[in-house]
Formats: sequence, C-alpha cells, structure tokens
Amino acid sequence: MRTAPRKFELTADILLRAYSIGVFPMAESRDAKELFWVEPHERGIFPLDGLVVSRSLAKTVRSDRYRVTADRAFEAVVRACAEREKTWINDEIVRLYGELFAAGHAHSLEAYEGDQLVGGLYGVSLRGAFFGESMFHRARDASKVALVHLFARLRSGGFRLLDAQFNTEHLASLGAVEISREAFRLRLADALQVEANFGAWPVTAAMRGAEALERARGDGTEVATGELPRRSVVRA
Repeated sequence: MRTAPRKFELTADILLRAYSIGVFPMAESRDAKELFWVEPHERGIFPLDGLVVSRSLAKTVRSDRYRVTADRAFEAVVRACAEREKTWINDEIVRLYGELFAAGHAHSLEAYEGDQLVGGLYGVSLRGAFFGESMFHRARDASKVALVHLFARLRSGGFRLLDAQFNTEHLASLGAVEISREAFRLRLADALQVEANFGAWPVTAAMRGAEALERARGDGTEVATGELPRRSVVRA
C-alpha cells in the first residue's frame, strides 16, 4: 500500500519515525521531485538464522576475492544502486539517507575488486532492526558477498530483524520470506525493544570472508554441498 505522490518536507527524524512504524519512502523515478510512503501488504524479510548460501557463493566469500568494507563509501553505494533503467532513488532520497548516515542510522557495505567498487548494499539501522534498502553489483556475486557480511554484522550486533521490503525470486533464493503486514509489525515492535550495535565488529576493522561466513551462520543457515535448487517464496 502507498499514498499518492505529494509534496512534503521530509527530515531525517521524520524518516526514522516512519521506519519505526514500518513505513518507508520511495520516488516514482530518478527525476521525480516528490516522494510517497509505502507499507506493503506482504513484507519481505530475511530471518537472521536463515541465510541460504550456495557452494559457489561460499567459495567466493572464503576466497576474499572481494574486499568488503563498511561505511567507507555510503553515497557512492546509494548512487550505484540507482544506476539502473528504473529506480525509485532520486536526489531527495540520496540527501535524506546521507543525513541518516551522518547521524549513525544508515550504513553501507562495499565490495571492492582491487580499487574498484563492484558491489554493495545500504540500509537503515534502528535499535534491533535493520531495513535493507537496495543492493547493486558490477561483478558476479559481489552484492551477495556483501549480504553475507551484512548478516555477519547484524548477528554479531544482536539485531532481531532484517527487512527486505519486497520479496523477489532472487531474494527468496538467498533465504528471504514473505510475511503479512500484521506479522511484520509484531516483529518490528519486538526488534525495537532491543538496542543492537552495527559496530559490534568495528566498521574500521576488516573481516575476512571465512569469518563473515561463520558469523553469518544460524541454525537455519544452508551452505550447500552442491548448487541449491531454486526456492519459491515462502509465506509465514
């Protein structure tokens, strides 16, 4: 569900309040001047004990082919996420999330191949909830490697909820599931009771792939001995 696009003055504080009740903003396009609020009827989330890692992805993570950092190039990651034919990320989104980043409520993970930024993701952190916003890749599996590192940081920091907003076949193949709006609100309320810490593993400290994979694992984590079959969307 979303409201019709309209003009309004949106601040970082209002944005955080919106996230606290399960609502987030989007733009119609890169050139749009207005934003609208969204609260999906069916919400995509990643259970933090349910990451699915194929054999080839596990091998790539362990190899440290990509050097993964945190909070080193936030705006570059956001703008890279907008480099697609259709995007909901406009200049206002870049500005607002930059303010959240400056306030410590937004974070990015960057995957580098040599000195080139080839993948990454960003999202919003609020107590025990992390709201994933977008991912991108310019090299094979670079965004997936960043996701494994995100799981490692969230599990290390005591987070309870990883929001994916909308589920897709791609996200479902990595372990995302769909839950109802009402179920999401309950999980969000529970997560907001917890004071988690994105920097439990310091953002200035490197994390090797093998360490990230180990920390990302939960009771329901699948690390395949062969390539995983395609998974359908799961409703919970």
